[in-house]
Amino acid sequence: MNGARYLAETLANQGVSHVFLVPAILRRTLVELERLGIKRITTHTESGAAYMADGFARTSRRPAVAMAQSVGAANLAAGLQDAFLAHSPVIALTGRKPPLFQHRNAYQEIAHGRMFEPVTKYNATIDTAEQLPFILRQLFREAVSGTPGPVHADLSGLSGELIEAGEVSFPLLGDGTPASFPPFRPAADPERVKQALDQILHAKRPILVVGGGAIASGAHEEVRCLVEALALPVATSNDGKGIIPENHPLSVGLVGSYSQQCANRSVSEADLVIFLGSATGDQVTLDWTLPRVDTRVIQIDIHPAELGRNYPNALGLCGDARTILQQFLSVLPAPRPFGEWVARVRGYVEEWRKLVAANKVSDATPIRPERLCHEISKNLPDDAILVADTGYSCVWAGTMMCITHPTQRFLRAAGSLGWAFPAALGAKCAAPEKPVICFSGDGAFLYHLSELETAKRWGINTVTIVNNNSYFGQSIPGMQKAYGSTPGAPDEVVQFENTDYAKIAENFGCIGIRIENPSEIAPALESALKANKPVVIDVITNHDCHPPPLWRPE
Repeated sequence: MNGARYLAETLANQGVSHVFLVPAILRRTLVELERLGIKRITTHTESGAAYMADGFARTSRRPAVAMAQSVGAANLAAGLQDAFLAHSPVIALTGRKPPLFQHRNAYQEIAHGRMFEPVTKYNATIDTAEQLPFILRQLFREAVSGTPGPVHADLSGLSGELIEAGEVSFPLLGDGTPASFPPFRPAADPERVKQALDQILHAKRPILVVGGGAIASGAHEEVRCLVEALALPVATSNDGKGIIPENHPLSVGLVGSYSQQCANRSVSEADLVIFLGSATGDQVTLDWTLPRVDTRVIQIDIHPAELGRNYPNALGLCGDARTILQQFLSVLPAPRPFGEWVARVRGYVEEWRKLVAANKVSDATPIRPERLCHEISKNLPDDAILVADTGYSCVWAGTMMCITHPTQRFLRAAGSLGWAFPAALGAKCAAPEKPVICFSGDGAFLYHLSELETAKRWGINTVTIVNNNSYFGQSIPGMQKAYGSTPGAPDEVVQFENTDYAKIAENFGCIGIRIENPSEIAPALESALKANKPVVIDVITNHDCHPPPLWRPE
């Protein structure tokens, strides 16, 4: 068969149901994809395509495909940054002009390979159709094996047409090529498991810190069983949020820089910290002060290079998070009763709840973000997927909204402002039967506002809640501090025009709801979740509201 049909049949065999693209790329393949029933979601930006694929991959736990022609490759590479930071298996396909055109000032042509190197696990070129079977296999292997991540292949031809036209005689990918993650579940060395368990049982103040690797592994039930058996308090990174119901008596919330004070205090006082599927970066550890580097640490990760990266004396257990927890559970002694340590961290949680309680029920207008988050949390369906942007959107959603059901999911931007709205569209494509709620600030929403047209065109019926304060809210304190007593206009850098996003949504053919009173939030959300169209709920909030002070160790 020709390369176009081979590529399309391969994607179908691997369970790909959607591709996200900006034309013109792989035109003949798109024809074959339609024949096979694969949806071709044309977006308005290459980064939007990458974000949609990212949201799809995180939700479905399968690789997702984003594509762009030669001139769009740079934008697509930039869009992969979030997938790379979040360990999300996005397969990026781009076209490039043929060798005869290279190094000759060809129109719109620059070298692609170096742009994709920092944001992919695997970066290949396909010069001939005969290479297609081997590179495609490796793309899927690399994307989901070990720590998942994005991969890229650059196909010969402005839109990959030279590869599409070539002949391929190699068999299609079979069952041996992994199509979901984790494809393999390696166990840890049993002796190390016993050693780690012995450390936990002899610790006075142990705590578990769970990252996105445990979510990727599907270790929810094992985490709950382990912490209940060992009376082990559990904190999470933003990516680990929801691994255990946040109303569970052993849950202490989010730790690090986008965090709750109770979690930071608890991890600071621990004499043993068990990191499960966490990269131990600066955000979850508050610049490696939570815990201090000299604290005893156990680190569980599927990637051996991560063990001890930031805590050099850590006892490392290499393997799949769920499998290793099952190893722990198989050798546990009798359950321990809750003790003084658990009572102390529960006290910290209660202090935190009292600190934020009044603002969560405030009737003030403009609306406080805490009240908005509280109303969303109360009315979040049991099977909802909540998608939050970075910055204050993540801080508010992470600290003020609760994931209380095992079937709820929380996805957040790994750093790219504007990610959440297109990622929510990708998540809805992956789980059309589930309610998908995007929580975004107006500054973030403006990045990819044009994808409202994509949502309407394809019937991707998400609910987008815009925290509209006409500011880059997280930047306000920083600009004020930078100016100090210097006269000037700090707001000029962070303030926007007052914009009615509900009217804009209506002009795109979606449903728009504008809210200025907190009592209107719950009815609006209930109505939006029943709608058979994309909905934008535009909530007017107070830009002077900021999260509670960050708790830092002295």
